[in-house]
Amino acid sequence: MNFVKKLICLSLLWTIGAFIALGSVTAQAKFHVYHQRSSALHKGSLRFLNNKKVHYVKVPKKYYHVSNTDAEHVIASKRGKTVRFHTRYVLPFPGKNGQHWGNPQSIAMTGSHYMYIVYCPTDLHNRGRIVRFNIRKLDAMGIRLHPTELRDAYHKRHGKYTKTQKQIHSYIKAGPLFTTGHGQSLAYNWHDHGLYMWRDKERAPRVPVNNWGYIQHIKTSTLRPDHAIRFRLRSHGLSVPGGHNLTFDRSENAYFWSFPGWGAYVFKGKIHHRSVHFRLTHQVLKHLPGTRIQSMGYNPVRKRLLMLSDASIASFPAKRLKGHGHLTNRSFEWTQFGPKREFEGIAYDGSSRGNLLVNHCPEVLQADMAY
Repeated sequence: MNFVKKLICLSLLWTIGAFIALGSVTAQAKFHVYHQRSSALHKGSLRFLNNKKVHYVKVPKKYYHVSNTDAEHVIASKRGKTVRFHTRYVLPFPGKNGQHWGNPQSIAMTGSHYMYIVYCPTDLHNRGRIVRFNIRKLDAMGIRLHPTELRDAYHKRHGKYTKTQKQIHSYIKAGPLFTTGHGQSLAYNWHDHGLYMWRDKERAPRVPVNNWGYIQHIKTSTLRPDHAIRFRLRSHGLSVPGGHNLTFDRSENAYFWSFPGWGAYVFKGKIHHRSVHFRLTHQVLKHLPGTRIQSMGYNPVRKRLLMLSDASIASFPAKRLKGHGHLTNRSFEWTQFGPKREFEGIAYDGSSRGNLLVNHCPEVLQADMAY
C-alpha cells in the first residue's frame, strides 16, 4: 500500500514538473526574433541643409530638480517659438507595491485613452518596464485638477489605501521587466495600433553592445514584447547601429534621427511584421537642437516631426522629406526652454498640444497651444 502511495506521489510530481516545463517552453515560445537577411537601409546622395533657425543648446552641467512637487510646474520658452507647458500628471512615486520604477525614458499615447511610460531603473542595466495609465478614466475623476493624487497613489495612509487610491490603482497597469535597452523609443503606430520600440542595449551610456538593430513589438495586453526583428542598417559604406528614438505618422511611416558627428541624419521607413526598411533622407541637417538626442515626436494635427534635446525642441513638416527632400531653413520652428530639466519624450492625445515627459520630478506637462 505504501509502495502504491509513493508511486502515485512520484507520478503527480512528474506530471506537475512536466506542466511547469511545458509552461516555460510555451512562455518562451511566445517571443520570437525574426532575422532579416537583407539590409534594412537605403542610402542615396546627401546634401547639407543650413537650418540656422535651430540653435544648439548644450547639456547642463547640473539638471534642475523640482523641490516642491505639490505645485503646478511651468516650463516656458526662452527663445524661439513661444509656448508654455503646464503640469498635467505628476507620475507616481514610488510605484506599485513600493517598487522603484526608476527613471521615465519615453512616452506614447493612443489618442485620449491610454498613456504608456517606459521606466528603466539605473541599477537594472538595459532592463525596464512599461506602465499603462488610463488617462480617460483618470481625467474623468479629476486627476488633472489634483495631480498629487496620482503622485501619491501608492503611499498608504494610516497603513492602508483610501477608496480614491484604490480607484486610481484600477486605472494603472504595471508591466513586467524585460530587455528594453536605453528605453527612449516607445512609439505608437496609428495605422496598426501597435506599440514599437528599439531594443538598443548599451555597454555604457551611448555605446551600443553591437551593430545589430532590433525593433520590438509590444503587446498592449501584457505590456511586454511578443516578437522582434533583427537586422542590419548598412548601405554604401554607411553602417548604423540601430536607433535610440522612434515615432510614426498617420500613414504608418516610421522615423528616427541620429548624429554621426557631422550633422543630424533623419531616417524614414516602414516596420512590417517580419521586416524593416529605412532610407536615409537626403538632407543632412547642419544644426542640432542640443547635445543629447532624447526623443522624436510627430504632431498628427500639424503634421510636423519634432526633434528633442534637453530644453530644446526643433520641428519641421514631415511631408518635406519626400523624394530628395524639400526642407528649407524657413521650414523649421525651434524653441529653447528653461529651467534645465531632462526632456524624455513628447506624445499626442489626438489634439495638437504636445504632452512633454520630463525627469527630475517625473511628470507630464501639456502645451498651452498647438505645438
